[in-house]
Amino acid sequence: MALALAQAQLAWERGEVPVGAVVVKDGEVIATGFNQPISGHDPTAHAEIVALRAAAEKLGNYRLPGCELYVTLEPCIMCSGAMMHARLARVVYAATDPKTGACGSVVNLFEEDKLNHHTAVTGGVLADQASVLLKQFFAERRALARKLNRA
Repeated sequence: MALALAQAQLAWERGEVPVGAVVVKDGEVIATGFNQPISGHDPTAHAEIVALRAAAEKLGNYRLPGCELYVTLEPCIMCSGAMMHARLARVVYAATDPKTGACGSVVNLFEEDKLNHHTAVTGGVLADQASVLLKQFFAERRALARKLNRA
């Protein structure tokens, strides 16, 4: 998760919401990603999707059995769907997302009986660090907006 937090910091440095992800297979990091929807003009360029694409490219397969994905924020519905299609063995996330979280905060796609693949999910790993990063980012953005509005 520490590596995912480092990826989140890269997103912040580029003006993106600080979310980072890492894909691991057999104890080895095979791919990383950070949020890039703003800079990439791509609504699907969430950290998880960027990391999944890189992992699939590295393994030469869109299916990623035996892989684990670590992400600093609870995945959304889009990312959770991609993770299930990739057949990930496990997803580990840090902070919960009470607005769009799809691992239990808003909905839980991973526990939907009607879906054909079920991925193990663990939440709350280094949640405090991830939450602080997100809160600081949005506080900075709000302060900048207030400053610009006064100018």
